[in-house]
Amino acid sequence: MSLHFGGISVLDAVSFDVPRGSIFGLVGPNGAGKTSLFNCISGHYQPSAGSILVDGTETVRAPAWRMAKFGLARTFQHPALRLDASVLENVMLGAHSWMPGGPVAWSLRLPPTRKREREARATALDLLERTGLGWAAAMPADELSHGLHKGVELCRALLSRPRLLLLDEPAAGLSHSEVEQLIGTVREMRREFELTVVVVEHHMGLISALTDRVVVLDHGAKLMEGTAAEAQSDSRVVEAYLGREAGADESA
Repeated sequence: MSLHFGGISVLDAVSFDVPRGSIFGLVGPNGAGKTSLFNCISGHYQPSAGSILVDGTETVRAPAWRMAKFGLARTFQHPALRLDASVLENVMLGAHSWMPGGPVAWSLRLPPTRKREREARATALDLLERTGLGWAAAMPADELSHGLHKGVELCRALLSRPRLLLLDEPAAGLSHSEVEQLIGTVREMRREFELTVVVVEHHMGLISALTDRVVVLDHGAKLMEGTAAEAQSDSRVVEAYLGREAGADESA
């Protein structure tokens, strides 16, 4: 897949396969093209060339709002929540892809809609409890920290019943203990919901602990693919990214 904006190449013939049921990492510094790649996969950008297959279905040219129908859900670097709504209401927005009917049926609150609404509410509350956010269900979203917003967005994505979950820098703004909890949560949800997970992250501890394989991007091109340990020992990766980040961590 390639992506160009005018004469600028953002992604240059990037290609990889993510095995079903795996946790796959995208690694690289700012400007490497990781989020642009996510935006192509999730339908927010249209690639200039190439193909994207989700469970064998071509999704290029499908709009972002249709991606839930292909079993895809994603989170963002900066969580897109309704800050004036409660945490529970934000999570329940994830059920739109499987609620029966449409806006008219939802506004009339017909019996099938009410039944599914109760189901969505119960599942949303359960997800919040299991991610340590049950205490915040009734609170306005704007009263929570940025790190907790990421947890709310993860619950909303899971409520959409995805098969493929894209996580864009889920550890940003989290404390060490919160990162450890996140790793456990993603592992548990992967097993329980039979998810395939693709994660973009700068936190190499999370990448090492969580992923089965990684792809390293360098200025929009694929530099290497392998395990996190192989990436960390690859001289090209160490020189381009990890050595610089590791040095910064040691200095801190």
